[in-house]
Amino acid sequence: MKTTMFMEPGKVAIEDIEKPTVQAPDDVIIHVVRTCVCGSDLWAYRGLEDKEKHSENTGHEAIGIVESVGSDITTVQPGDFVIAPFTHGCGHCAACRAGFDGDCQNHTDNFSNGVQAEYIRFQHGEWALVKIPGKPADYSEEMLKSLLTLADVMATGYHAARVANVSAGDTVVVVGDGAVGLCGVIAAQMRGAKRIIAMSRHEDRQKLATEFGATDIVAERGDDAVAKVMALTNNSGADAVLECVGTEQSNDTAMKVGRPGAIVGRVGLPHEPKMDMSSSFYSNTIIAGGPASVTTYDKDSLLKAVLDGDIHPGKVFTKSFKLDAIDDAYQAMTKREAIKSLIVVD
Repeated sequence: MKTTMFMEPGKVAIEDIEKPTVQAPDDVIIHVVRTCVCGSDLWAYRGLEDKEKHSENTGHEAIGIVESVGSDITTVQPGDFVIAPFTHGCGHCAACRAGFDGDCQNHTDNFSNGVQAEYIRFQHGEWALVKIPGKPADYSEEMLKSLLTLADVMATGYHAARVANVSAGDTVVVVGDGAVGLCGVIAAQMRGAKRIIAMSRHEDRQKLATEFGATDIVAERGDDAVAKVMALTNNSGADAVLECVGTEQSNDTAMKVGRPGAIVGRVGLPHEPKMDMSSSFYSNTIIAGGPASVTTYDKDSLLKAVLDGDIHPGKVFTKSFKLDAIDDAYQAMTKREAIKSLIVVD
């Protein structure tokens, strides 16, 4: 089968490897229908973090068809159409029961990898996989895109809004205009925010943020961005802040644009040095966040919202590629020619 390999910074390539097989009782083998490139995949691709050359790809988002299952699997069967979340919660530990399956206490190998491929071995599939009604052929390409966002970015954007306790009538700042940030705008609107300030310097992303529910756009960065948010909020600051990037600057901005007592929901994979927590102490800023509770949110509300047509997060996919053109898909995002690259496998 075909899979993507990380060759070196600036290059991924397709190689033929053995098709995965069931190795544990709770394994599920999935034929991938759609996968994609995540912003977090670009850290190593851009040479901004260490990764072994000629190693497994970091792709972790997929929808597909169940091909075979281990002996402990009772919730899905061959032929089922499923969302394969990037997290693999068990559903019954304290973390999962509290709605934090991104931090499942029973599965130390809780995160997907190597998903930019024709087939994947999904570990711990009993509770984590989310069934989609029908078959892929029942859905338009636009709907398949939205369903794919439920493997990560839509759920991650929602996680930022949930842990920031976005509530009806709130003013919310979303830091980051990638797919997660744009989905954070959707999530803030779903949770009743009356004002959503999206930080973006790129026209295509600004337009999509506005379509998703942003009421204001801030194109400035750093201290200028903080000043603009304060001007927009009568120097009060936001009730909630969604940090959807993970850089030092984005975290610094997020910490400064909230009112005293605001909650910062952090879902950007951290790449900043150690943070100075003294300023947040004196402003009573609450800091929350981490890996998203993908399965919980999909089962509770997000899958229904997509199927009912209430939200359309698949619009973050602005370019599509075949699996054989995977390096082009990475390049499109690296060059900001695509907000998020879709990979068509079937």
